[in-house]
Amino acid sequence: MSIWGKIIGGTAGFVIGGGPLGALIGAAAGHFIDRKVEQVRQSEAQDHAFDPSAPPGFKEAIHHARQQAREQMRAAAFATTVVALCAKMAKADGQVSRAEVDAFKRTFNVPPDQMEAVGRLFDEARKTADDFELYARQAASLFSDTPQVLEDLLMVLLLIAQADGGIHPAEQAFLQRVAEIFAVSPQAWERVRAGAASAGADSGRASASSGISDPYAVLGVAPTATDSDIKAAYRKLLRENHPDTVIAQGLPEEFVEIATRKMAAINAAWDDIARMRGLKK
Repeated sequence: MSIWGKIIGGTAGFVIGGGPLGALIGAAAGHFIDRKVEQVRQSEAQDHAFDPSAPPGFKEAIHHARQQAREQMRAAAFATTVVALCAKMAKADGQVSRAEVDAFKRTFNVPPDQMEAVGRLFDEARKTADDFELYARQAASLFSDTPQVLEDLLMVLLLIAQADGGIHPAEQAFLQRVAEIFAVSPQAWERVRAGAASAGADSGRASASSGISDPYAVLGVAPTATDSDIKAAYRKLLRENHPDTVIAQGLPEEFVEIATRKMAAINAAWDDIARMRGLKK
């Protein structure tokens, strides 16, 4: 599943026509859910007359349809928010460079038949970066239960910010504010930075020896932590950030690659610590 079908079929018109997603997406979601439920009812009606107490399994089918519709709308809202935030990140320093646009395209492989529509959304969103906090809050609300997803989105924004050879103070302030809205911890921020560094390296690997990241900070432990605590933290991060987790959450395939980059940074941090301490997995 890719991100673009959801944008074009979901909420792009709302974000362009009405500003931040908010209530507009709420209204669209209500209509979308009602339509899904009606489809189930029509399907069931072919075999059974509608009765709140029958047929067996009917209520379960309606409940499943509502859940499925809500998840699809959440994914559509998130996809649109991602494009808007990326465009506003590129605009944060006052101008959108070709390198930043190319970084967006590299991260999200837009199908040719969707390029025009996605481009319209990106161009509309990049007119100003002033309202970026509204979109950041939308993303934070959509995935408050899965902070790893928000870390991955922050990494995408960082990759765009550094695409033109450096990070402008305005871009740094943008990233810092988004991190605050996402409630990203200092340790998680180190993982994001390490993942972004590994994405730019030919080997795909970030390490403390590169001078980019503190391996202890990447794993969220103190240098004085015991070996067992470090192993426990490492294994916990592997579970939480595994690409399979992204797939299970129904997120677009582009975020699987981002999660893979972050996993590389986590593994690199473990390798560095294990080498220094003589540890084995």
